Amino acid sequence: MLPPFSIVIPCFNEEARIGQTLCLTLEYLAANAPESELIVVNDGSTDATGAIARERLKSAKVATRLLENFPNRGKGAAVRSGLLAAQTPISLFSDADLSTPLEETPRLIEPIANGELDIAFGSRALDRSLIGVHQPWRREQGGRVFNLLVRLATGLPFWDTQCGFKAFRLEACRPVLEAARIEGFAFDVELLYLARRAGLRIREIPVRWNHAEGSKVSFFRDSLRMLREVITLRASS
Repeated sequence: MLPPFSIVIPCFNEEARIGQTLCLTLEYLAANAPESELIVVNDGSTDATGAIARERLKSAKVATRLLENFPNRGKGAAVRSGLLAAQTPISLFSDADLSTPLEETPRLIEPIANGELDIAFGSRALDRSLIGVHQPWRREQGGRVFNLLVRLATGLPFWDTQCGFKAFRLEACRPVLEAARIEGFAFDVELLYLARRAGLRIREIPVRWNHAEGSKVSFFRDSLRMLREVITLRASS
């Protein structure tokens, strides 16, 4: 059994899969960490995401909450609001598509619970043999280029800052979460950058991962925006 933790799932216009995602997550928590909580952050969805989530959470056997951001503020804002609302010592956020299977959770939670780390985050880059279904070639290569630019611009030593599967010891990380300002997709980089500057213990951990169709990231528009945010982050530090 895992120690109690909070799992935060940010979602924006995910009506096609949020029901199944929440069913799987609730089943996993009930079986492996029944004292945990599930926090769903609906980031200004304009479809039925909120209604579906509300219905699925009614019959939950673990503690649940649905937070609503209106209007849409961005994934970074959604993740931070969920993490800051957590009532357990450890919190993990996962993308709504469950690209990293929930069965990988112990890889991140256990080293934090054992007192080894303050932040543990999943990586697709450290062991690419763990990737089952790859992204389209252009998107995968673009991700590699983006992470190389992140390393050059920030000095971070990590190879995959964007995997949506990260866990935090909240006592140590709360000041970092409160200080973060990026509300878009580059929020992961800012959190890791601020955490490293604060001297927190961080580890990149290889996890299984499968590409799921329906990504909300626009390859060109959002990649350029993320690069601007990363450059601004370094310039303002």
